Amino acid sequence: MTATTESAAEPAHPLHSEATQEFVTFTIADQLFGIPVLKVQDVLSSYQITRIPLAPPEVMGSLNLRGRVVTAIDMRARLGLVPRGDGDDTMSIVAEHEGELYSLVVDAVGEVLALSTETFDRNPPTLGAKFRAVSDGIYRLDENLMVVLDVNRLLDYGHKEAVAN
Repeated sequence: MTATTESAAEPAHPLHSEATQEFVTFTIADQLFGIPVLKVQDVLSSYQITRIPLAPPEVMGSLNLRGRVVTAIDMRARLGLVPRGDGDDTMSIVAEHEGELYSLVVDAVGEVLALSTETFDRNPPTLGAKFRAVSDGIYRLDENLMVVLDVNRLLDYGHKEAVAN
C-alpha cells in the first residue's frame, strides 16, 4: 500500500507538472506567438470564409465548423501588422471567447511547446503597444522570442476600442 501512495504523488508526465505550461505556437509576419493549449478548440488548414458586409477590417468573415458559425479574425489586421499578399497560405486556430467561436487566421501553425514557467517574463517595455495590449508576456527561446497572447483580451472588442483611443 505504501508504494502505491508514493507513486500516486509523482506527476504522471513531465509535460503536465505545475512548472510548465503548454502553448500552441504560430507565426504571423515572421513573429512567433503562442496561446495556451487549453484555449484552442481546433486547428484548420483549409476552410471557406464568407465575407460579412460592413464588418470591421480585422473580421474576414465567417465559416461553418461542424454546424457552428465561427467568426474569422485576420490576426495581421488585428495586431496592426503588414497585410499578407494575395494567395499567401494561411491556417486557422479556433478559440472560444464568451461562448462564441473565433477563427484566428495566422500565417502558419507550429508545434505545441511545453515551457517552464521559470523562463516566462512579463511584457518588456520595448514590446510594441499593440502587442502589450493583448499579451500576457514573453518567453525567450533559443533562437526566437515568443509572445504569449491573451485570447480574452485579443477578442475583447470593448478593450480594443479603449486601447485605440
